[in-house]
Amino acid sequence: MNKAWKKILGFAIIMGVLFLAACGSDNEEENGSEGASGDGPIEIVTTIAQIGEPISEIGGDLVNVETLMGPSVDPHLYDPTQGDIATLSEADVVFYSGLHLEANMEEPLESISSEKPVLAIGETLPEDVLLEDEEEPGAPDPHIWFDYNLWQDALDAAVEELKEYAPEHADELEEGKQEYFAQLEELDEEAAKLQDIPDEQRVLVTAHDAFNYFGQLHDMEVVGLQGISTESEAGVSDVNDTISIIEEHEVPAIFVESSVNQDTINAVIEGAADNGMEVEIGGELFSDAMGEEGTEEGTYIGMYKHNINTIYEALSGGDE
Repeated sequence: MNKAWKKILGFAIIMGVLFLAACGSDNEEENGSEGASGDGPIEIVTTIAQIGEPISEIGGDLVNVETLMGPSVDPHLYDPTQGDIATLSEADVVFYSGLHLEANMEEPLESISSEKPVLAIGETLPEDVLLEDEEEPGAPDPHIWFDYNLWQDALDAAVEELKEYAPEHADELEEGKQEYFAQLEELDEEAAKLQDIPDEQRVLVTAHDAFNYFGQLHDMEVVGLQGISTESEAGVSDVNDTISIIEEHEVPAIFVESSVNQDTINAVIEGAADNGMEVEIGGELFSDAMGEEGTEEGTYIGMYKHNINTIYEALSGGDE
């Protein structure tokens, strides 16, 4: 699709959002609003499950959370559907990550912000804690959930927004937040094993550059074949540079991602083999999307633990 058609489609989506939001406002005036002051739960829509699942845990029966992007969905490339527009129009509160993660949804999300609370939780963090996109100086790396300390601060901003929307439930929301944040401490305990990976093998090679916050937090070098956004494509030079790093550090395994095509990873494995080095796929990591709902990997904490253990086992040969 060329840029002109994308602009036309984007304009049509925005107009649809505004129309549906206006209809929703009229219906609320006629029928009475639920949510914060009504009998029903607060209707929350999130873009990614890394926001939706924790907020559902924190809010409990006070909230009903719907996430637009499910397992294996790439938020960098995701285009909103008319169904998404209808879902957004019916929400009481909308949360998204921001920092240009959901690039194709930014205009619709900004458009409905005049009708209801809409918060980019990643953009509530101080700029000095954000990593920079090396390929686009000045642009932030949006994958902040891989530093669970930063993600806790971002989720805290979301809870504060909910407390402002429903002040009568502020104490319950605060209690739910504190209980959930206590569970996040498990990740520190789980991540301690990563320090046992030999120094020369502390190189995490993945399909795209999503793990820089993970690398900074856990003292690992990170190599992503594609850039921070999957809109960029890995070229021959990227593959060759990655093979050189693997050979230099004798990295035993590299990783595919659940939401990214693994063709470039396969190209690296084949290239390394041509140079006489055997490199295995160490497993599948969850990067921009979590696992299936109802599974351990479908929770933020479970997804993070899965990644820790997959990386540890592949790079150290250790057991859980």
